[in-house]
Amino acid sequence: MATGRGRWRVVGGNVGSVKKTSIYIESDVDVALARRAAAEGTTKAELIRQALRDAAGRSLRVKPQARGVFRGPPDLGSRADEHLAESGFGEQ
Repeated sequence: MATGRGRWRVVGGNVGSVKKTSIYIESDVDVALARRAAAEGTTKAELIRQALRDAAGRSLRVKPQARGVFRGPPDLGSRADEHLAESGFGEQ
């Protein structure tokens, strides 16, 4: 069911890439979250998701591992200029 702000209200399970989880918080934190959510016109869940995103920081951006197969000497990266000179590359 869509809420008035264009977001989806989820009851249990997963929607897209959102995973349902449960946490235990102190009652004073719950009250503070409710107040802040009301003041910002959002939900406690959204405040918690944003705080978790901020805490995760750079870990959210997964760097792909480059992999490839090629033929050549194992030290090609560290001695590229020498290997090119030995091969005659660039000579006419």
